[in-house]
Amino acid sequence: MKILFADKFPDSGMAQLCQQGHDCVSQPDLDGNTLVEAVGDAEVLVVRSTRVTSDAIAAAAALRLVIRAGAGTNTIDKEAAAVRKIPVCNVPGKNAIAVAELVIGLLIAIDRNIPDNVIDLRAGQWNKKKYAAAKGLYGRHMGIVGLGAIGLAVAQRARAFGIQVYVVDKPDRKPEMQEQISKLELQTVPDLPTLLACCDILSLNVPAAPETRGLVDSTFLAAVQPGTIILNASRGDVIDETALLKAMDEKGVRVGLDVYADEPAASQSSFDSQLAMHPNVYGTHHIGASTDQAQTAVADGVLEIIKAFNTGQVLHCVNGQA
Repeated sequence: MKILFADKFPDSGMAQLCQQGHDCVSQPDLDGNTLVEAVGDAEVLVVRSTRVTSDAIAAAAALRLVIRAGAGTNTIDKEAAAVRKIPVCNVPGKNAIAVAELVIGLLIAIDRNIPDNVIDLRAGQWNKKKYAAAKGLYGRHMGIVGLGAIGLAVAQRARAFGIQVYVVDKPDRKPEMQEQISKLELQTVPDLPTLLACCDILSLNVPAAPETRGLVDSTFLAAVQPGTIILNASRGDVIDETALLKAMDEKGVRVGLDVYADEPAASQSSFDSQLAMHPNVYGTHHIGASTDQAQTAVADGVLEIIKAFNTGQVLHCVNGQA
């Protein structure tokens, strides 16, 4: 099969596919617009952040499979693919550890003001009095909003720091997840308002979906405690950024972000974001899954999907075309 990689993909994974007889084409600099012309006669399209629009689907006469080398598929027009009976598949859970590591890194950075420490030292400024003020993490109360693979990985690491972790009780959870909740001694609460009332750290780990868009709105933020730390490495549109800016100014909310509602699609670009520039925000550049370990694991998942597809199986289909 002809496979187009519209984002960076490990050379080792591409070499394996070539050895199996596939025609692999790597064009990692494509974006949502240039993909339309480049997709041509590709039978399989593999993307990470490149948008796959309805125009790209329409232009791909030979396309039989779209693979998102990661978990979220909100950048792919799944409905347009479904009309063509093209499966859209993802690689869930492979980057959970990497994202969780970044979430905990942001939390520590916020508590100890690490980025500002570094900036002042590099500027030749010594201010131990200012930076000695930190609350610490042991015994704090973290609410996990969205207990999937990433949420669970965050909870595991938070518990290692002695943080009390809370989740909303859901009776339809799989037995394996219920077992993990018990094993980690996570505290369950009946609903989201109760979670917000008892936690001073919140980690958002929900997928992009109509019901999660704008989840962190003025009502949500009115319920959080003053000085709460909010961490978001899921999707930018989960947060109403205007409401969050107000909460940071009025309630001293502090925030660690890896994603933004209007973040650039390109890997390098100017970015004029009032939220990212707010002094209460420590932000990164949507790099949660960007570790060598995670990318190797995701690449292995992509190879597994392609191998199965060759035998007539469709793994991890998210648009009902399995």
